[in-house]
Amino acid sequence: MPVSKAAINKCCADLNKVKKEIAKVVVGQEILIDGLLRAVLANGHVLIEGVPGIAKTLIARALSASTGCDFKRIQFTADLLPTDILGITSYDEERGFFVVQGPIFGNFILGDEINRAPPKVQSAMLEAMQERQVTIGRETFPLKKPFFVIATQNPIETLGTYPLPEAQIDRFLFKLIAGYPSKEEERGVIERNISMHSFDYFGLKPVLSPERIIEMQELTKKIGHKERIKNYIVEIVNATRNPSKYNIKLGKYIQWGSSPRAGISLFISAKADALLKGQMIIKPQNIKNVALDVLGHRVILNYRGEAEGIKPIDVVKEIISKVRIP
Repeated sequence: MPVSKAAINKCCADLNKVKKEIAKVVVGQEILIDGLLRAVLANGHVLIEGVPGIAKTLIARALSASTGCDFKRIQFTADLLPTDILGITSYDEERGFFVVQGPIFGNFILGDEINRAPPKVQSAMLEAMQERQVTIGRETFPLKKPFFVIATQNPIETLGTYPLPEAQIDRFLFKLIAGYPSKEEERGVIERNISMHSFDYFGLKPVLSPERIIEMQELTKKIGHKERIKNYIVEIVNATRNPSKYNIKLGKYIQWGSSPRAGISLFISAKADALLKGQMIIKPQNIKNVALDVLGHRVILNYRGEAEGIKPIDVVKEIISKVRIP
């Protein structure tokens, strides 16, 4: 069935309620919050990069509280084991063998400083993020719905960190950048923060439920599109693989272009952006709105690009500016 305008309006009203609740404790960061809401609608995971103290953890906690979802936090460290995340099989004389579930069994999972975990732990997240299930011993367990991973990483410190494997980075729908607040926002932060007050002080209320989020995710899939939208997405993704055909000057710095998952991610993310703006159909601008978040971590630069300080996001910006809308 086609999506109705009334359903879209109701969804927008609910999302605005979530924003108002988050604003009780978080000052500014509207762009980051909108990115997280798009990811929730698109049922995808998010990697947030930003210096310490930007409120990455606070935003994740506030989003979980305002949506009525179960929140679990995993502090990634160099000595973390996969069982610390997934859980273990234990034995009791009366109960026999039983499973003790780890913190991965929640709705909103905050992976704090995920790049501090060793490769074995990072790979343990792959099954959970992609398949929405985990294997403990000989048993496989489905994860809760909705299931949403918000991972953070600190771009400043590299000592004791492990670069995320490309296969895991590709599992993140978005890579979002948490920037500094404006001077006006920082004035508000000085007085309204969780160092001065506890999190409970701000009185965040759940304005949604897990069931409502699942309904909104299904509504996102029903947002309409025309054939030229698919063609536009294909052209953008192809430009990351064959930049010379599109006269992309920074294309000489690309080692690997985006995978087919990038096109899928652009499509569902554009639907989420359209829904967030109250639209019934995808427009080319919706694709442009999400392209940097979707493709910025999926374009791999060569050594020359890294040596010259080129950033993947700069390449994506040029691609968006030069690929014509069909």
